[in-house]
Amino acid sequence: MKYLFFILLATLSARAQTKKVITNAPNIIYILADDLGYGDLKCFNPFSKIPTPNLDNMAKNGIKFTDAHTSSAVCTPTRYGILTGRYNWRSSLKSSVLSGYSKSLIKQKQTTIAEMLKTKGYSTAYIGKWHLGWDWNFIKADDKLDIDDLNAAPEVDFSIPVKNGPSTHGFDYSFGFSGSLDMAPYVYVENDKATMVPSKNTVSVDEKGYWRKGLTSDDFNHSNLLQDLTDKAVNYINKKAKSSSPFFLYFPLPAPHTPILPTTEFLGKSNTNMYGDFVMQVDDVVRQIRETLKKQGISENTMLVFVSDNGCSPRANYEELAKVDHNPSYVFRGHKADIFEGGHRVPFILEWPEKVRKNTSSNKTICTTDFFATCADIVGYKIQDGEAVDSYSMLPIITGKSDETIREYTVHHSINGSFAIRKGNWKLILCPDSGGWSYPTPQEYKANKMNLPAMQLYNLADDIGENNNLITEYPEKAAELKAAIKKIIINGRSTPGQAQENEGMDGWQQIESILN
Repeated sequence: MKYLFFILLATLSARAQTKKVITNAPNIIYILADDLGYGDLKCFNPFSKIPTPNLDNMAKNGIKFTDAHTSSAVCTPTRYGILTGRYNWRSSLKSSVLSGYSKSLIKQKQTTIAEMLKTKGYSTAYIGKWHLGWDWNFIKADDKLDIDDLNAAPEVDFSIPVKNGPSTHGFDYSFGFSGSLDMAPYVYVENDKATMVPSKNTVSVDEKGYWRKGLTSDDFNHSNLLQDLTDKAVNYINKKAKSSSPFFLYFPLPAPHTPILPTTEFLGKSNTNMYGDFVMQVDDVVRQIRETLKKQGISENTMLVFVSDNGCSPRANYEELAKVDHNPSYVFRGHKADIFEGGHRVPFILEWPEKVRKNTSSNKTICTTDFFATCADIVGYKIQDGEAVDSYSMLPIITGKSDETIREYTVHHSINGSFAIRKGNWKLILCPDSGGWSYPTPQEYKANKMNLPAMQLYNLADDIGENNNLITEYPEKAAELKAAIKKIIINGRSTPGQAQENEGMDGWQQIESILN
């Protein structure tokens, strides 16, 4: 109890930091694409067949990170890490993702980046795909119903505001939907209240434009949703540009995730397939945001970030894209959901003309959890002991003041909860398979009783495709990395500071082999 008291005290102390507008503080916009591959952008993959002129221009005007990683190979966990600066597997979610009806994953004791920035005078907004759970008002409790099931269809009173939504996690304004665009309910929620009560069920069985059957409100249009959200974001920027205080806009897109629904303007434009067309529409979203910033005269002192939440999904149809010589995973093995590089190595671009040198590139390893510490560094916020426990500031690299390595270790996580740990060029995978959807899947490994080593060790400097498992040649290196991840898990943090607690340690099967 004494230990918990000190954690609570530290959290309250952090949130009570003096709210004061920082002179010349930058506006901050974080655009998070959904299921976009590293190889889809020309500025990261010179062989890409998909034109991405706006993202390419953004990279020319800022810095790109070629060794950037999401904290997970799937979306919900990555979003958790971005907003909290904490590895996703420290939460109660040890594998997979939430549904559109799941309860809030972020606990009230966890400080979010929005809460942190508010203490420094920022206005904060979220627009887009939430997928971190919030508490709907269920009409009838059913113990047999699993609300975390992606096909769940509980009875909900949509006239009652949701609880534990974005407003309770630091966002002054919020507009978006609860899960992925292929997960019911298909309802907009603005400032924690549904904009309309859904009155119909919709479903799509088209392979690319697929979404699950579920309740849909009349103002929710799957086909035009990406542009509708962009219009909201543009309007928000226009409004806040007139304010004397800085703003933070968290803008998680629903694309190019399924349903793959490019608008007519982009159909056939990429000369690849519908996924390529949708990527081009995502690129156009960036154009609209950048043009709005310039029109309002605030582009110079706005830190604009663009990144994907994980690797490309196989729904993009890799075989179809291969016919036009395009690979969304570039030279990396695997794709979304996997523990291999294709699952979590992502394009990361940061533009901030007032502070960042143009057309620069960094090969330093970074993680999406690092956003919290970076922003804290920018605004002069002192991170408390229980906050952002896996976040390192990228500011020295961004501003060019230092090119030193900021992370000694980086931990990766797959959809089934498998781990990997990276140090320098060495990567230890603590499972025998992909941990996800590419060959060999965990299911194939078990069903076929495949004779594979229990762990995989790769030297990415010589083997970026992760084809040559060195586990038998370098047992000492494997032991070193395994000991490191054990310490990171047990300590409840990877940054210096007082040890913290992970949620759901009891019965956590994925770490049994690591801790024993």
